[in-house]
Amino acid sequence: MPSNVDPALVEALGLDRTTASIESHGGSGFSSTYKLTGDKDGKRVKYFVKTGTGANAATMFRGEFASLNAIADAVADFCPRAHAYGEMQNRAGVHFLATDFLELGGSWGGNRAGSGLSFASKLAELHTRENTSLPDGTPFGFPVTTCCGSTEQDNSWKASWSEFYADNRLRHILAACLRNNGPDETLSESVERLASTVVPRLLGDGHLRRSSERGGGPIRPAVIHGDLWSGNHSRGRIVGSGGDTTGVEEVVYDPASVYGHSEYELGIMRMFGGFSSAFWREYTALVPKDEPVHEWEDRVALYELYHHLNHFSLFGGSYRGGAMSIVDKLLKKYG
Repeated sequence: MPSNVDPALVEALGLDRTTASIESHGGSGFSSTYKLTGDKDGKRVKYFVKTGTGANAATMFRGEFASLNAIADAVADFCPRAHAYGEMQNRAGVHFLATDFLELGGSWGGNRAGSGLSFASKLAELHTRENTSLPDGTPFGFPVTTCCGSTEQDNSWKASWSEFYADNRLRHILAACLRNNGPDETLSESVERLASTVVPRLLGDGHLRRSSERGGGPIRPAVIHGDLWSGNHSRGRIVGSGGDTTGVEEVVYDPASVYGHSEYELGIMRMFGGFSSAFWREYTALVPKDEPVHEWEDRVALYELYHHLNHFSLFGGSYRGGAMSIVDKLLKKYG
């Protein structure tokens, strides 16, 4: 029986084309999703596949490929590993991403236990892992463009985290807001003023420092998931490309990574909530607040601002009000 799997997928994953099959599985706001099964090196294997059309899909999947593998390289069994991305052979303009398959949910009886590590401990490990392979002198950024939702993020390398956040995040997303929603003098002038004054005030070199518990000194870039709202975290089992399956683990997915300040991660986590007080207690015990500690809440609000602006760019509506509320508060205090 002929396989219903595109030859590009079969070749990229090294599958036996006579036994490979694909079926719709789950859903995503920006792509179509599938379960791909087949045989590889004498073992039955399973993959998760996303597909999408156009240049944005190609950029999105390339970024997610690199993001997943950066996280997987840093922390074992914390996310599915990505195995291939590219363009379908028989469907011009349709792009794909193939990753380990995730079986999401709670515990499964009869299966071996996982690592037992909590979500807080895994995220803390991600945020404290030293990265020695980053470009000399320009450690903040990422090798490829990533997408937060469908927004393409400018990850070009910068030596200063303050400069990166002002230019590559706030000014970049402001331009997208104006492009998608039309001219907005108040928003434009307010965000620009904040990027010019508040960002260097809170995040500037020599001012923002690692916590004393972690040795002090300048902040060091960590792998950031980048879109870590509660819907991108769960418990589940990772089915690897060799057919091996982990125990039940705390897992994350759909990242939009960057090498940046670890507290940047917390902005979207605070925006939408969904993480317990027990999580926050454990996480901040493992990753103490950077210094000045009394400015931590304002730094997290500054990082949350990016996601309000991104949601306004993508969806319009009330997200503008949320963004302006943060801008006005920070400008009143620091501007």
